[in-house]
Amino acid sequence: MAKVQQMYDLSGKIAAITGGAGVLCGAMARALGEAYVKVAVLDINLGAAEELAEEVQTIGGEAIALQMDVLDRGSIEDAAQRVIDTFGEVDILINGAGGNRREATARPDMPFFDIPQDAIQWVFNLNFLGTLLCSQVFGKLMAERGEGCILNISSIVATRPLTNVVAYSAAKAAVSNFTQWLAVYMSQNYSPHIRVNAIEPGFFLTTQNRFLLIDDETGELTPRGQTIIAHTPMGRFGQPEELLSTVFWLLSPRSSFVHGAVVPVDGGFSAFGGV
Repeated sequence: MAKVQQMYDLSGKIAAITGGAGVLCGAMARALGEAYVKVAVLDINLGAAEELAEEVQTIGGEAIALQMDVLDRGSIEDAAQRVIDTFGEVDILINGAGGNRREATARPDMPFFDIPQDAIQWVFNLNFLGTLLCSQVFGKLMAERGEGCILNISSIVATRPLTNVVAYSAAKAAVSNFTQWLAVYMSQNYSPHIRVNAIEPGFFLTTQNRFLLIDDETGELTPRGQTIIAHTPMGRFGQPEELLSTVFWLLSPRSSFVHGAVVPVDGGFSAFGGV
């Protein structure tokens, strides 16, 4: 194997992916499986996780599916132990579980002042607290070994908050900040061989946001979708596969000095000032 290839080689590594059955993390799981990474698909939806694990196996990879609730520490600990029992250790954690809720979004019939506390708490907990708890459980395993890699999935809304999307934007901002904090903490207290980074995806069509961006009846962009495309210099939504090169770079030895970084993958959205 050429030296450059070796620097990106992840074969034989073990990756645990939360929210692993989702659109974006599912693409990551398939690609890692193809790269001979042993994949644990962790998702609250066991059926979807099992389907994804079967896909990875079909393309020649090794994968297991486990039901896990990122807001239940006991559930996370049980899943981590099962990953260790199956594969022996955990080299990579991808914190991908997250999402938004209509009830936590300001709209004409729900001004910001009236958004229910429980809706905001649900979104914030799922995105931020879920990332923190999984980093505690899996990160402790890495601290004990003195090596590992954590990749958090934030969002471009962490730095460019969207109108009306109050809870999700704030939660993802917390994820990006936590990424930097955890990187420093792991290095100063445990090992310089534990790296923590994040990606901030821009606008990718998923099951969670399609209804906001595409009109079901016409298949055309909604007004919000049109605004997003108008503010994305590349003039389109991203494809899940377009995250993969950045993911592989951040997980591989090639990025051995990249630590505490939050990398946008957004078609230029964060670079555009609107004029």
